[in-house]
Formats: sequence, structure tokens, C-alpha cells
Amino acid sequence: MSDIDGVANLSQFSSDDILFVEHLLYQIGSFKTSDMVDAIIYLKPKIEGLDEVVLSASKFQQSKRDIPQKIINITAKSIAFSNPQTSADLLESSGNVFIQKSQMGGGSPMIRGLSTNRLLITVDGVRMNNAIFRGGNLQNVISIDPFTIHNTEVTLGAGSVVYGSDALGGVMSFYTQTPQLSYSDSLYFRGNAVARYATANKEKTGHLDLNFGLEQWAFFTSISYTDFNDLRMGSHGPLDYIRPEYIRTLDGIDQLVVNDNPLLQVPTAYDQINLLQKVRYEPKEDWTFDLGLYYTTTSDYSRYDRLIRYKGNQLRSAEWNYGPQQWFMGNVQVTKLSSNSNLYDKIQATMAYQNFQESRMDRDFNKPKRNIREEAVDAISANLDLEKQLGARTELFYGLEYIYNEVTSSGTEEDINTGTTNGTVSRYPNGSDWQSVALYSSLKFKPNPKFVFQTGIRYNHVVLNADFTENNKYLNLPYSNTNINTGAFTGTAGVNWNPNQTITLKFNASSAFRAPNIDDIGKVFDSEPGAVVVPNDDLKPEYAYGLELGLKLNFENCVILDMATYYTYLDNTLVRRDFTLNGNSEIMYDDEMSTVQAIQNAAESRIFGFEVGLMVNFTEALKLKSDYNIIGGREEDDFGNSTSLRHAAPQFGATHVIWQKNKWQLDAFANYNSELSNNQLAPSEKEKGYMYALDEHGNPYAPSWYTLNFRTQYQFNQAVSLTASLENITDQRYKTYSSGIAAPGRNLILSLKYTL
Repeated sequence: MSDIDGVANLSQFSSDDILFVEHLLYQIGSFKTSDMVDAIIYLKPKIEGLDEVVLSASKFQQSKRDIPQKIINITAKSIAFSNPQTSADLLESSGNVFIQKSQMGGGSPMIRGLSTNRLLITVDGVRMNNAIFRGGNLQNVISIDPFTIHNTEVTLGAGSVVYGSDALGGVMSFYTQTPQLSYSDSLYFRGNAVARYATANKEKTGHLDLNFGLEQWAFFTSISYTDFNDLRMGSHGPLDYIRPEYIRTLDGIDQLVVNDNPLLQVPTAYDQINLLQKVRYEPKEDWTFDLGLYYTTTSDYSRYDRLIRYKGNQLRSAEWNYGPQQWFMGNVQVTKLSSNSNLYDKIQATMAYQNFQESRMDRDFNKPKRNIREEAVDAISANLDLEKQLGARTELFYGLEYIYNEVTSSGTEEDINTGTTNGTVSRYPNGSDWQSVALYSSLKFKPNPKFVFQTGIRYNHVVLNADFTENNKYLNLPYSNTNINTGAFTGTAGVNWNPNQTITLKFNASSAFRAPNIDDIGKVFDSEPGAVVVPNDDLKPEYAYGLELGLKLNFENCVILDMATYYTYLDNTLVRRDFTLNGNSEIMYDDEMSTVQAIQNAAESRIFGFEVGLMVNFTEALKLKSDYNIIGGREEDDFGNSTSLRHAAPQFGATHVIWQKNKWQLDAFANYNSELSNNQLAPSEKEKGYMYALDEHGNPYAPSWYTLNFRTQYQFNQAVSLTASLENITDQRYKTYSSGIAAPGRNLILSLKYTL
């Protein structure tokens, strides 16, 4: 290992030794020790060198070429250019992640036909998934501030060996900025200020980050604030999406109001603040201590898809709001390098505490009763990850993990006229807990530079306890408490073969699992008008078994074709199905007779797909980049009935023509989706006709759509840059699949960045 200036001490080697000099961005060089004494060694850059290093596959740095799975990298530079409003939009810009939105304050990723609690989110190596991550659409990814992200890695496919439960369809790993030290007596200071405005929702964003670096200490501080007004949809598209009327409440009286601008989605406005404080301490070259404090909160924001539902000819809800979505994390990470230990070359201990808070408030039109349900999760996690070079060809990664989640939940009925409140059934069993303990190991064997074999195994044990005593005042369940005590083995094996500079062939086989959580086993909520989900204490883990084959062709770095096909079999699939409670198929819930449903192991799913990416480098300045995704599959229940998958997105893709030279960067691009006809929709989606366009037979379907877009960035000097985008130039009116809110219409985005 050299020092920060690249200087290495060779005294431990004899003059006849042959030394191999390796750097992640350069080709490996071999030199005789006697030729290296007091010499400067020059290395040749690797092709695609800047796209080589990934952390998500093992939690330690590896060459991207060695990983048998497909991993998408999104760098800070590309994030600054794409200018996403939220981290959900950031993922969408990758070209391989589909985003669903129920409201503007949202964004639920779909990857390879799986979504929500079957995908894992990590922030700086800590899992964000908690015990109430649901099977319905999730908005937690918007709590991550795009301005603070240094790198995002999306692992397509299972990741349970390293990350445990929930990593069935993919892992979204977000790595925030690391504080930079000066490594000298002088202060290293750097700061960035950003102001941004967008016309479609009158977005007003301000961001400031500051880095103070000393010889051994460094501090990074970030604050971002965003204010969104109601979102305007496009003017050309299905009339089914427009907003002709909405309900406004004045002095406690609900009024039906004609929308002066039916393209304006009222109400969708909200605001959000993100704070980040990181501290790094390096007392020695081989010791690093990192502290991270993260906080984000939104204002109240409307769940727009619930506000466009009708009951007969009348809008159903006068209000349906999420309370502030709050997330706090404190994260401590200690890293130690060692050349003497028999157990590790690198060891990393990570301890984190997270607090999640969310709430829901809804009230029917002209009804005084407001239902309020509040939830909070306290999550503690501890990870120990180790890396050991067993020989010149073999590398071992292994570790331990412990997770503890405690859930608090309450339900209240409030009369808006009198202000009186009464208790009611809570969404989750109050005081329930979910625990996980795991041991994993992963081995990389590289017999030569052209061939890599990786394999791994994990054992995970999950314990869940839920007490329904409080909710039994209202539900009268046949049990007062339940628990799950289950274990799961998962494994993976894959190869990466590079016979020459042109061909890269990847193959990977994996198994993954998801253990039932508090949301699965104990939730009470209205899934749709006239239906209520109740607890079910008879649940087992679901397992995914997958195969992936990838082929990459690189023709002299001028034309690069990257293809992958995959197949996933999901057994014991947890799905929502009709149920009985004390022999009753219907009960009264929130003053409405509702069909009883529950989460059950009642299906199996088969998912298959094909992904293709094309990069053409016409010149050093001009390139073409295109991605296309095809996803299919079926879900079969215990009675042999086969239906479409709920989270299998339609075929989608994006094509970019990019020109970059000197201070200019230009990007003209198109985004596009294919149609999903009515018979291609999952049954649960057909029941949400209010969200979809209607075909010639009056049945809901998801029309195809496209947008044409243009983006540019100009770097005035080292301090000032301007980014401007004109999105959806032709002002198309469309909804991404399964979304309750229409996408932005023509949208001009201006962003000015000043670097101190």
C-alpha cells in the first residue's frame, strides 16, 4: 500500500522480486524491484476505468468487471446533470428502474417485476427497510437527499446473501458524500450552493453544503429545502386524467369546487427539508472513524390517488393526507486495515439507530369524523463485515448482522365539529417487535484475469412478536398475540468470463428470501373502497430462486452492447386475498361494511425479462446511449388461477444523444412506455379504474406514452455552472403505470450552482 502521494516503501522485498503494481483505474503493471528503487512508475489507464469500482456487491470495493450480477452506477456528476427533484427521480434516470407515484410526495421503485418490500434500500451501508415496509407502494426513498449523494449503485436481482431479508428483486445502495481531510496543517475548505426552479410544480429549491478538512478531522454539513406547488399535467392525452373538480373545506363545511384549470392536480403541494452532518476522524492511515447524522421531514401532503375516487357521482373523500414523513438516522462506522491479522485485511463495524414516523388522516365528504392513524419505528442495527485475501487468487468476504425493530401505532377518531376524540383500531399492533440475526460468507476466486467465480451463503434467523390486545377491543380476533420464529438459508453462485477485450459473459444463480414483517402479519387498513385487511398469524417466508445470463460486447470502445436476461421463481408469495374473521367475510370498518382480506401465502410467481443497453461513441464528444427493458410474468394462486403480476411494469426505455466538449454538455433524449391493455392488468389494478384511462369498451388500461426532452449544462468557470432542462416538450398527458397522479406536463427546470 502506498501513501496518499503514491510513495511506497520496498525495503521488505529483495532486488530480484517481481512486483505487481495495481490501481483500480489503471492496468496492472509488473516490475523488477531493482528497477523500482527511487523511480517513478507509470501505469496505463484502463478502458472505462472510471466505471470500475462498486461497493454494493460485498460492502467492500471490487472491480465492477468481477461481479456476475448487473450493477448500475449513478455518479454525483450525472446526478448534478439530470437534476432530479427526489431520489425516486434519480433512480428513474438510470434507465433500468421504473417509478410509480401515488402522489407528488412519493416514488415507489419497481425492479425486474418486484417492488416495495421485495426490494432493499441502503444508505451508507445501513438498511432502510423496516418492520412496516409494506407490499403496497412505498415512498421512503424520497427521504434521501439527491444533493448529498456521491454515488448510487443499483444491483439488479437478488442480494440476500449480503443484505438478508427483502433483497429479492434488487438492492438500491445510496452512498452520501464523505468528508474530505486536508492531510496537512492547512485547512481544506469546499462548499456548494444550489438554487433551482421548475415550472410544472413551481418548485423552489435551495441547497448548501460545506466541507471543513483538517489533518485528521473532517466535517461535512448539508441542508436542502424544497417547496412544491400543485402539479400541472400535460395538455395532450386521455381526458380521464384531468381534474375537473375538487373538495375544499371552509369553516368546517365541505364544498365541491370547479377546478379553474383542470390540468392542475389539486391538491398535490408539499415541502421538504433534508439535513446531513458527517464527521470523519483518521488518527492513522489504517484507522477510520465515521459518524453520520441524517434527518428529513416533509409537510403534510395529500395522497392524490385517494382524492380522485368517486362514490356514485360524488367525490368520496374530503381529505386524505399523509402526515409528515420523518426519518432520522445516527450511524457510526469504524474501519481498520491490517496486514498482520490472520482473520482480516479489512474490518468494518457499523452501528446505527433509525427512527421512522408516518401518519394517515382521512375523512369522507360531508362527514365530521376524521380517522387518524400514527406509526413510528425505532430500528437498531449492528454489522461486522470483514475482508481477507486468502491468496493471490482468492478473496473472502464475511460478516455478522443484528437488527431490532420496535413498532408503536395508535388510532384515533376525531369529530371536526366538536373536537372530541375517541380511540379506534390502530394500523399495527402497538408495541410489536421484529428481530433478525445473520451470518454470511462470500468467496471470490480469480484464477486468471479472464475468469472470476463468486459464491456465497447466508443464514438468517427472524423472530417476530405481536400483541393484539389493544386492537382486540375493536376486532375481536381469535388470538391475542402471535409470533414468528423462522430461519432461512440463501446462496448465490456466479461466473464472469472475459475471453478477450470484446466479450464479457456473466452467469449468476441465486436464492433469496423475505421474512414476514409486522405489516404482513398485523396490519389493519382499507385496501380499497369496501375492503379491509385484517391480521393473519399463519404466515411463512417467501423465497425467490433466480437465474441471470448477461452478455457484453465492446467493439473497440466505439460500440458497446450490454444485454441480460433473467428468470425468477417466487414461492410462497405473500399476497392480499379474501379472508374470514370469526367466520365472517364482511365486517364494519370506519363506518362501512367491508370485505375481509388478509395477507396470505397464497400464490407463486414466475417473472422473466430482458434488458438491453447500447452505447455508441461516435466521437470523443458525441455519443448515443439507449436502454430498453422487457418484463413479463404470471402469478398463480392455490386454485390454479393465473393472473398478471401487479408490479411487472410495461416495456420501457430511454434513448439519449449526448454531446460534451469544453464547458458545454448537451443531452437530447426520449423516454417511452408501451401499453398495458385491460387483460394485461393485474386484478388489483383493474379494481382501481379511477386511476386509469378507459378503453373503447369502458375498461381501465394503461396507454403507451413518450416524452421528448432536452437538457444542457454550461460551466462558466470553476465556480459557477448553469443547468437547464426542458422536459416533456410536446406537453404529453400521461401516467406511469399504476400511478394515481399524472406526470408533469411541459416543464422548464433551471438550476444555478456556485462552488466555493
